[in-house]
Amino acid sequence: MKVINKESALVKLKSGLPIIFQTDTLPAIGCLPEFSQIIYEIKKRDMKKPLILMGAENEQLLDYVHESAKEDYEYLAAKYWPGALTMIIPVAENKKSTLTSKNCTLGLRIPNSHIAKSLIKETGPLLTSSANISGIPGSITAEGISLDLPSVDILGPLPWDKCSGHASTIIYWVKYGEWSLIRKGQVAINGFY
Repeated sequence: MKVINKESALVKLKSGLPIIFQTDTLPAIGCLPEFSQIIYEIKKRDMKKPLILMGAENEQLLDYVHESAKEDYEYLAAKYWPGALTMIIPVAENKKSTLTSKNCTLGLRIPNSHIAKSLIKETGPLLTSSANISGIPGSITAEGISLDLPSVDILGPLPWDKCSGHASTIIYWVKYGEWSLIRKGQVAINGFY
């Protein structure tokens, strides 16, 4: 297991490599958006499954949101972030190069994790997924993750703060004022459960 500091993580990310870092829900594997292919390869993830764009603050993500969904997005972002809510929204026209989905939507989240937000504040938004081989339950410890994904460096310091071990709640923007629940997770959203 190779544990690296934030400065080394920034170098790795800028060179196109992913890193593993702690969030408030589950540990994540993340990379800069232009290098998203590497996460699919390392995780053996189906290319039909999109990745989540994590930001450190709302200002980093707002430009990715299509104008039609901005009001709803900003309302929920102010209410639930940072935290374990992922919002799938239509993506702004000028940000479509970030897409990993075929339907012009993008999942956005700001984790409630100092280590994650500190990193992402410097790198800019990162495309992320849980740090495990797709379809296999992953570990929530750096040691366990390093056994599954030995080629990916881990952001220290260790030990990490405890994460919840539960996935984020995922909601999908349907139209103004209307969201659909995709996955129940850690956050209970009014009107869903």
